[in-house]
Amino acid sequence: MGMSWVYSTAALFLLFAIVAGLLRILRGPTAADSMLAAQLFGTCGVAILLLLSKGLNLVALQDIALVFALLAALAAVAFAMRTWGRTD
Repeated sequence: MGMSWVYSTAALFLLFAIVAGLLRILRGPTAADSMLAAQLFGTCGVAILLLLSKGLNLVALQDIALVFALLAALAAVAFAMRTWGRTD
């Protein structure tokens, strides 16, 4: 059974958002711009995995999406600590 056109359209829209984020990374004047675009990759990647999970009826993709969400949060914290340093 194939994916619904709604899930496919939403996943395609999210892929376009990732392309827009890639352009921001390439043109971003500051490191913060690049980090926000990288966070966009993580968020869109998780959303795409959840859409695929629902559309293809693969529950394992939900677990993978959860791991990606946790890794994206850790990456943001690591970036902030490295860029702006600790204040204590």
